[in-house]
Amino acid sequence: MEKIDSYGYKATDIANWFLCHIDRDAGDSITHLKLQKLLYYAQAWCIVLSGKSLFDDDFEAWSHGPVLPSIYNEFKRFGFEALPSCDCVNNIEEDVENILDEVQRVYGEKSAKYLEELTHHEAPWIEARNGLPLEVRCSNIILKENMFRFYSEMLQENAG
Repeated sequence: MEKIDSYGYKATDIANWFLCHIDRDAGDSITHLKLQKLLYYAQAWCIVLSGKSLFDDDFEAWSHGPVLPSIYNEFKRFGFEALPSCDCVNNIEEDVENILDEVQRVYGEKSAKYLEELTHHEAPWIEARNGLPLEVRCSNIILKENMFRFYSEMLQENAG
């Protein structure tokens, strides 16, 4: 795949979408760790299903899985606490929102720790870590092309 085009959203736009689409009335909440993984899977599946990335920011292969440093810096003050709601301004295109809805449906019910472990068993994070032990800090980029390749193959395997 050649260079991946982008929808041009800001990562915070997509983060806010997830923060606004959890059922707080039912007692659901979202932590920073889980938000990072939902953003990662949203980016991955958007690339596979539309051929475009949601945003230009790159994920890094941190010990706890894929992380967007800009989102980390925005929400790190909450630690492991549930993140608050935000202003729910919906400026997301319908085809993108359909992908986000599906990511929320498939991954949103899983725990943050489950999603972290899941990413630890998938090639894009493993390749970016390049054999580094978990306790070693790493800011290597998880390439969008690797995300496209891995999740496209996963989609084809599950379709067959």
